[in-house]
Amino acid sequence: MSHQTPLERHHEAYVKADASPGLMGYTAAQRPGAAVGQPLERQVQYINYGPREPAANESPAFSCRIVASFGDVEREYAAIRRGAGLFDCPHHGTLLIVGNAIERREFLNRMLTQELKDLAPGIAKSAFWLNRKGRIQADLLLAELGDRAFIDVDVHQSASTVKTLSEFLFAEDLSIRDASAEYHHIAVHGKLAPQVIAAACGFDDFNLEPSRAAMISIDGVEVVAVRRDQTGEPGFELIVSCQLAAAVWEFLLATDHIVGQDKHRVRPIGWFAFNIARIEAGTPLFNIDFGPSNLPHETGILHDRVSFTKGCYLGQEIVARMESLGKPKQMLVGLKILGDFLPVAGGQVFEQCADQSMGQQLGLVTSSALSPMLGATPIAFATVKSAYAQAGTSVLVNAEGAQVPAIVGPLRFWPAPLEVAHERIV
Repeated sequence: MSHQTPLERHHEAYVKADASPGLMGYTAAQRPGAAVGQPLERQVQYINYGPREPAANESPAFSCRIVASFGDVEREYAAIRRGAGLFDCPHHGTLLIVGNAIERREFLNRMLTQELKDLAPGIAKSAFWLNRKGRIQADLLLAELGDRAFIDVDVHQSASTVKTLSEFLFAEDLSIRDASAEYHHIAVHGKLAPQVIAAACGFDDFNLEPSRAAMISIDGVEVVAVRRDQTGEPGFELIVSCQLAAAVWEFLLATDHIVGQDKHRVRPIGWFAFNIARIEAGTPLFNIDFGPSNLPHETGILHDRVSFTKGCYLGQEIVARMESLGKPKQMLVGLKILGDFLPVAGGQVFEQCADQSMGQQLGLVTSSALSPMLGATPIAFATVKSAYAQAGTSVLVNAEGAQVPAIVGPLRFWPAPLEVAHERIV
């Protein structure tokens, strides 16, 4: 199976129209989360997002193809930090829940890790969907609109999430279905993202706060907008009908005439630019930095997804027990690499002994990037044993054929805490 973007033709047309030479394009890496590769000529590059390619005797894996770069990662990244980047997201799935609003809120509150008793129209919340053993089945972004609720989920978990959630429906007047084939996701990330949405809607401004959702109209098309800051800058997740996604995409691009004064401050971006910015901002992703084998305490985003004051939910006993014990066996942490070596996803992390030699293996790198905001410092996320997860711990990391020193720290590298207006990342 595959889940492809309806915007591919528009991406190719954009690059042909924008014939300026690329400054820092890259070949596709083997998987999202990995560092980028070698320079290339300016063109749209794609990367497979999803499970590994199946063996000859296996069924085809579910996957999709996302844009890695439009041939100029440097300018795409700059759009996030100084303008606005439009990110095509075919790897995002959509669940649609309709029915009695009160029953919808009560059902979801019984199922998910987040406190949802205050769920009202215009509220958006992130939560985990766990199994009975407390393992994460899906990482969800829920947007309540009053007459219905949308759930953003990795497209590889959309069908299974519908199936497993629906198994707990009994007398509720609710319907949960996978609408991933009907809706497409476009993200707008960057300092000027609010201005882009405002211009596209014909508003003077657009002040949607974090943890909020709204229905907006772009060129006459109904769009669900959810505030989701993942890059250290304002961010919005837009959910739109697949059939009308191209019109919305082109209208958003056209806002560069107003917002960017035709200087390409509003431009499409690919995975490579988004990946750098989200690692800098400390935003781990499901299926990349953690997955179905992990417990919430291992993700580094526990308190953004889990309430410890709400009633029962599936897997709560395991989560509560882990909280009382104090530490899981492993945790996701940030690594600042000391030197010019960049580890790749899957790189091993080792204990650094007192004599600077390599000790036991502690874990694996999950994502990495060179951070422009930190002077091209190599940074990474890694899952390590909890005994070595304290900030300031020195470790060794496999990078470019060598074991290089690194310092353990929080997931967020930039901006510094005092520079963040809204601490919570949706």
